[in-house]
Amino acid sequence: MNSNTVRDPRRWWILVVLCLSLLVLTVDGTVLNLAIPSLIKELGATPSDIQWILDAYVLVFAGLLLTAGSLSDRYGRRKFLVIGLAFFGGASLLAVLASEPWQVIGARALMGVGGSILMPSTLSILMTVFDEDERRKAMAIWGSVAMLGVIAGPTLGGSMLEHYWWGSVFLLNIPIAVLAIVAAFALMPETRSGGRRVDPVGVVLSIVGLTSAVYVIIEREWNPLVIGLAVVALAAFVIWERRQEHPMLPLELFRNRNFSGASFSILLMSFGAGAVMLMLTQYLQFVLGYGELQAGLAMLPQAAAAVIFNGIGATLGKQLGNRVLISAGLLVMGGGFVLMATTTGYLPLMFGLVLMGAGGGLAGPSAYASLMGAIPLEHAGVGSALNDTVQQVGLALSIAVLGSVLAGVFTSSMPAGVPAAAQESIGEAFKLGIVAPARAAFTDAMHVGSWVGAGFSVAAALLAVIVLRPAAPVAAPAPEPEKV
Repeated sequence: MNSNTVRDPRRWWILVVLCLSLLVLTVDGTVLNLAIPSLIKELGATPSDIQWILDAYVLVFAGLLLTAGSLSDRYGRRKFLVIGLAFFGGASLLAVLASEPWQVIGARALMGVGGSILMPSTLSILMTVFDEDERRKAMAIWGSVAMLGVIAGPTLGGSMLEHYWWGSVFLLNIPIAVLAIVAAFALMPETRSGGRRVDPVGVVLSIVGLTSAVYVIIEREWNPLVIGLAVVALAAFVIWERRQEHPMLPLELFRNRNFSGASFSILLMSFGAGAVMLMLTQYLQFVLGYGELQAGLAMLPQAAAAVIFNGIGATLGKQLGNRVLISAGLLVMGGGFVLMATTTGYLPLMFGLVLMGAGGGLAGPSAYASLMGAIPLEHAGVGSALNDTVQQVGLALSIAVLGSVLAGVFTSSMPAGVPAAAQESIGEAFKLGIVAPARAAFTDAMHVGSWVGAGFSVAAALLAVIVLRPAAPVAAPAPEPEKV
């Protein structure tokens, strides 16, 4: 959008629609993590079932993101936003009606399809509606709403879990999706990039490559066949895309240090966020004995700090530059992990959560602005999808790495004479009445996992310092051209 283009007077209302659409995904994610103990107790879900309930969504979502983002650029970003919302809301209804763990897994996979269609459009529409001078502010609001979803999800979900059955948490998605669809039709113009062809070979290769790669990460099964499929498909995708006149993913973006540096920083930021949710939802309920609502409220300090510092980060980013804000925010997140690794009980944990929220709020707007600022507007959909893919890979890595660390330390910390099932899961240990040893073992596991999270945060900060370009001097604004 250039300086001669008339700004859409509805752009801030359009941002409200985009934020509503984002809200349905963030609320769902936080609610589901909070519902893990209820799924174990009420649905009889095994640790393997829980893993697949979490992973089915991530696997499908990550595998389809690039394809959905590319197609939204070609056929219409609003159209894909609405289709994704409808698909996500319908799959949520199926989850509400599920009575077996496998049915929940299937519904979560369908929700992953809807989420992959919906998510890229939220940021790509923002990029096309707002001028560069307003874009960072709009991104900060977009990110703050994501954090509000983190607040609303545990609070509303915890209340519903305490008064209703586990499936009621998915009811939250349906009215939000319906409201966002109505608002999208009423307020939002259609945007697309004309003249671009569909790349069917690139579509197939990206889906196969990303799905198999994420499967290897989240399942931690080093099957040579699946690893080989991931490597061959992704390598073939790169070779194919480099030869296309209209590539699905413009690979030259990765030569831009700001783009590649921001991508890896976002990946490691997402790892930290996933680590917190994976560990704390179980620690608060199993170890500290909190109910669902109390556990949801206990997570509020992190989300509140993130919302506050999101605005601060967006403002300081213009003055200090993206590299400074990203690296400083990640170091603050690392400090939060260190506090979690060295203390027990809720009060010190709360201060750790505040540090993590503040760090994420400082780093987030600059990381997204750096990544999306390197992407041409005609590729806004696939650029947004790449941002989302990086985040999902980070979350998958956190589930894989932290899941293995938590399981390994928990098992090794449990007394040798207890049943094997109790050594593998704190939920199973509680069912068998082995409460005190399980609480102590999980606390040890969380401490070790927090040290791992601290290491990833520091590594991400160092990466930002090394790879990202320093801020350029701020030039005096050019005079606005006369409008004719």
